[in-house]
Amino acid sequence: MSTVVGTRDFLLPDLGEGLSEAEIVEWRVAVGDVVTVDQTVVEVETAKAVVDVPCPYAGRVVALHGAAGEVRPVGQPLITIAPLDGAPDPHATYREEERAGSGNVLIGYGTGHGGTGRRRRRPRLALAPEPGTPNAADPSPGPAAASGAPAPAGPVPAASAAAVPAASAAAVPAGSPAPAGPVPAGSSAPSGASVSADRSADPARTGGPAAPLVISPIVRRLAKEHGIDLASLRGTGPGGVIRRADLDAAVAAPAPPARLAAVPDAPAAHAGLAPAGDGDTVIPLTGIRKVIADKLSRSRREIPEVTIWVDVDATGLLETRAAINAATPDAPVSILALLARICLSGLRRYPQLNAHVDTEGQRIVQSAGVHLGIAAQTDRGLVVPVVRDAQRLTTRELAAALAETTAAARAGTLPPARLTGGTFTLNNYGVFGVDGSTPIINHPEAALLGVGRIVDKPWVVGGQLAVRKVTQISLTFDHRVCDGGVAGGFLRHVADCVEQPALLVANV
Repeated sequence: MSTVVGTRDFLLPDLGEGLSEAEIVEWRVAVGDVVTVDQTVVEVETAKAVVDVPCPYAGRVVALHGAAGEVRPVGQPLITIAPLDGAPDPHATYREEERAGSGNVLIGYGTGHGGTGRRRRRPRLALAPEPGTPNAADPSPGPAAASGAPAPAGPVPAASAAAVPAASAAAVPAGSPAPAGPVPAGSSAPSGASVSADRSADPARTGGPAAPLVISPIVRRLAKEHGIDLASLRGTGPGGVIRRADLDAAVAAPAPPARLAAVPDAPAAHAGLAPAGDGDTVIPLTGIRKVIADKLSRSRREIPEVTIWVDVDATGLLETRAAINAATPDAPVSILALLARICLSGLRRYPQLNAHVDTEGQRIVQSAGVHLGIAAQTDRGLVVPVVRDAQRLTTRELAAALAETTAAARAGTLPPARLTGGTFTLNNYGVFGVDGSTPIINHPEAALLGVGRIVDKPWVVGGQLAVRKVTQISLTFDHRVCDGGVAGGFLRHVADCVEQPALLVANV
């Protein structure tokens, strides 16, 4: 706890069930800055998502506990806040704030302690949407979720880039000197590409150029990967904020040598990575990449999986989708949504696959509802967002839910609770241009259906050779929950519905 009289330690809050730690991605404030209640002070990455953490206390920052890249356990001090000179009793203020509730609620955490249920929203920076950037309201079809397309910028800070420095300066009493001196041990100042209230970045005080205005962590990460110096870019966003489009333009243009931040003679794709040996690079296995590695390794260790597959004529499915969308173009239905509907029909007939094995209890648990996971490739790695109780949705509702869920997954705005609890996964790996795969089951689920690309192939129809739209579907299943008869029956049902969508009518 705090060692200085009058200060308060803000502890790293519980960020979700089963999450015991978080890695500091970037500090949004520096020692000496003045913060207000609910101001975002740090961006952290958990095993599930990147989260902006607001501070429930107001005052001056006297210590930051941990540097960027450091992992902090839940419940340990994150930031220490001291009251401003001449301010009223800080403990009375904090108690008042805690009784009222700050309004910022993370998963498993909130500054309020009771009941009214009222929540006030923090103002968010209204940036103009960038060309080609999807968002959670984008009604685009679900298959693009796994296409590997770059994710749009994540959650934005509570105040605009242009207003943050001014707001911080205004919070300092008139005549107060700017904070000076070294950062205490264990503290970390924000990176130079961060938009914060750090007055040390003011060119009038330092005599140097101002730090580039960057809000999105995605922009910073991509700039590092491509070896782009953000200070050399001119932002076109509000207040000169550097947007994704500005970075994309810089990447597309021939980059002068001065912009490269890569290790000499290292491949451009490895720009910014630490060298190890003769030309080797070291990539820390942390954050979501570590979670993906651990989960897939556990799946392979524990689940005796089997993969079966079959080629199917998807011509009828494509024609059905075209007919549906022609009738109601304002509510389009994606191929992914139709495949999800077919899977739901199959799971109703073969509930053994909508299950998981409880190894401790030595039992198989079949789920009452289908919590459908959708494998989605994002810039942070492979995630599986979940549409809960998908069996209750109509096909159009399912299409809308898939589009919203996958867009939010790409944007990195899904809470951790939306990335766990699936009972069956649908993986559209065909968007990567491959025909087949033997994917690893998303532990602890019992099955996963994969779909390859749909291409023109010769196919026999009514004894005659014809060109049809053909795809390969595969089912990877846990052999502990069922045998080949059940798995083969499910896959055959899916294949028949793809080839003859009218069969779905009998099961809807």
